[in-house]
Amino acid sequence: MTNQSIKIRKAILTDAKGLAKVHVDSWRTTYLNIVPDEFLSSLLYENFEQRWINNLPNGGVYVAETESGEIVGFSSGGKERSGKYTGFVGEIYAIYILKEYQGQGIGRELVKPIAVELKEMGVNSLLVLVLRDNPSRHFYEALGARYIEEVEVEIGGRQLPELVLGWEDIGSFL
Repeated sequence: MTNQSIKIRKAILTDAKGLAKVHVDSWRTTYLNIVPDEFLSSLLYENFEQRWINNLPNGGVYVAETESGEIVGFSSGGKERSGKYTGFVGEIYAIYILKEYQGQGIGRELVKPIAVELKEMGVNSLLVLVLRDNPSRHFYEALGARYIEEVEVEIGGRQLPELVLGWEDIGSFL
């Protein structure tokens, strides 16, 4: 837990290393005892950094940064990717915050710029997919997401239940 102020800003290419660290470290803490240990231990910062270098130019990524410039969380979002959910045009692809910075309202602040960006594109609805056993799933429910369905996703050779949650009006984030 910290009390230093956190700034939310659009991610830039030089953030790739910090994004990769948050991504890998968050997976290892959030999905411990949910995703196979071998899979979590196989995650490499370098691989995630390269993924971020490739994906950052596409936009829709925001970072939470401390006063000293350390990236402690991020969010990414854009158009809904599956085309399966009629009436849901936008999607939160990911929100990850280092464990020691969770519970401070950073997640809520990271959702806002995605909602603003989508609204500017004429998108008013949003969904998110979250592992059912992820303790952070209640965050989305607290933001007013409603249950759409449960699906299965394969991670590390294991089939895991994933919830599809949605908001029909993203105006509540703005």
